[in-house]
Amino acid sequence: MDVEKFNQFYIDGQWVASASNAAVAVVNPATQAVIDTLSMGTAADVDQAVAAARRAFLSFSTTPVEERRALLVRIQTLMEARAEELALAMTTEMGTAISFARSAQVPFGIAHVRAAAEILGHYPFVTQQGSTAIVREPIGVCGLITPWNWPLYQITAKVAPAIAAGCTIVLKPSELSPLSALLFAQIMHDAGTPPGVFNLVNGTGEDVGAAIAAHPGIDMVSITGSVRAGVLVAQAAAATVKRVVQELGGKSPNILLPDADFDTVVPLGIASAFRNVGQSCSAPTRMIVPADRLEEVEALARRHVETIVVGDPLVESTTMGPVANKAQFDRVQQMIAVGIDEGARLICGGPGHVEGLEQGYFLRPTIFSGVNSAMRIAQEEIFGPVLCILPYSTEAEAIAIANDTVYGLGAHVQSADLERARRVARQIRSGQVHINHPAWDAHAAFGGYKQSGNGREYGVFGLEECLETKAILGYFP
Repeated sequence: MDVEKFNQFYIDGQWVASASNAAVAVVNPATQAVIDTLSMGTAADVDQAVAAARRAFLSFSTTPVEERRALLVRIQTLMEARAEELALAMTTEMGTAISFARSAQVPFGIAHVRAAAEILGHYPFVTQQGSTAIVREPIGVCGLITPWNWPLYQITAKVAPAIAAGCTIVLKPSELSPLSALLFAQIMHDAGTPPGVFNLVNGTGEDVGAAIAAHPGIDMVSITGSVRAGVLVAQAAAATVKRVVQELGGKSPNILLPDADFDTVVPLGIASAFRNVGQSCSAPTRMIVPADRLEEVEALARRHVETIVVGDPLVESTTMGPVANKAQFDRVQQMIAVGIDEGARLICGGPGHVEGLEQGYFLRPTIFSGVNSAMRIAQEEIFGPVLCILPYSTEAEAIAIANDTVYGLGAHVQSADLERARRVARQIRSGQVHINHPAWDAHAAFGGYKQSGNGREYGVFGLEECLETKAILGYFP
């Protein structure tokens, strides 16, 4: 990584110095060592980036679809060529195990670019409705605010459809995991992205994020983050009546129906909940199980947790590195203490550091059982390797428990009877439901019900959030 990039933003096709002297330390969560200091942007930097994006929009919005598709293919090719550099960046900046960075963080990020290119091969930007043309046009300048937990994957989930639509971009990545974002900006440059089409300004949510949300020159803002951050963005955006897309928090259920193969689905459920050290908005952190199978589930859970290798994220055999930052470490410790105080039964893990890993933000994989929906640990997003097991007596009760939070982002259903699983899935108020741990789908709509957000990302759904719909009557004879 070019250390000069830590002091620069990417605006109008070049790396430029910040208008401010403000900076924050970027910390390696595995060692607590300072990697470097990162320049923090201001509203003036956002103004400069928006001006560049608005100038570029005039021409980029009219580029032929094949030109935009070719640009996406070049971006994908460069990401594939630099995959190891991107993986190492994410392991360094947010502690993800290198094996997971290579198998998920990077490939899934690339998949969003590939999906956008695939869609452009057939998407109907103009359709006929009698004599009327329904035209879908780029919305304009997109302000994109991305989180620290899936730093590359969330950037490409927003940038790729914006490029496909013909929009221009001002990106604010998380200041807590900026290395992969800086590498991605260089990839955008090296891919030949026209000046002003893609701009990156680092900074805090309070300064740069707020400036993006309120800016009259930005036509749409998309944020992935906490409910609190999403509310603040929506409030700031309201004055200019811009479109707001929000992918926010989650407390996703995983219903194990009685006929499921528990020897298979319990370990898979824990692996899903603890993927990325539990730092995923859609992690299925509430395992809802038949009350008469509770002891069996607990025993299976203990056995699986014993196979998890917590340690140095650069070691190939490590399956779980640290959480990404001190604030998150402290939050998870606090919520583990809450669970104990609430009377939940601690099956494994608990408070404190992993033995022998006192330096770094390493957490003990923790499972609570005997949890009920009145408990905070069953209602609040913990964002760490903490799983709650909740018992149920009837299918209707399982569905009621699944729906009994303010969130509705993801959900899982396990059953040997596919029709039964479908029936349950249709009753869960959630933007995505996975039946029997299917393969991930880059084209599947992703987004939330209730306080998990508004709008949808991924595939054609993400593209259409970046488009306006125009009806031209009398267009066809």
